[in-house]
Amino acid sequence: MTDHSDIKTIGIAPFGYCGDSDQPLFRVNRGVQIREALERASDMLHCAKVLAMDAAMERDKHSYAWASHYLIEMSKAVVDDVVKVVTPMSGKRDR
Repeated sequence: MTDHSDIKTIGIAPFGYCGDSDQPLFRVNRGVQIREALERASDMLHCAKVLAMDAAMERDKHSYAWASHYLIEMSKAVVDDVVKVVTPMSGKRDR
């Protein structure tokens, strides 16, 4: 098994765009070990899944859908940041 403890987030993936702004409100922090970052992203995605299911099944649970949306947006930023670290030449494939 390969030790990836020295590989850390680079802190460039943004999230939390507001309105028509091109500026993100938040960004992934630099220097977090990728294993920990991915574990946290997995936790957030699990919570988002539970909230989305509740929003779909229960009446008047629209706030759950928004919470799920924001958790997914944060999780995507973490995964995007990690991908930029572990993928060679990833900077040329910006989305």
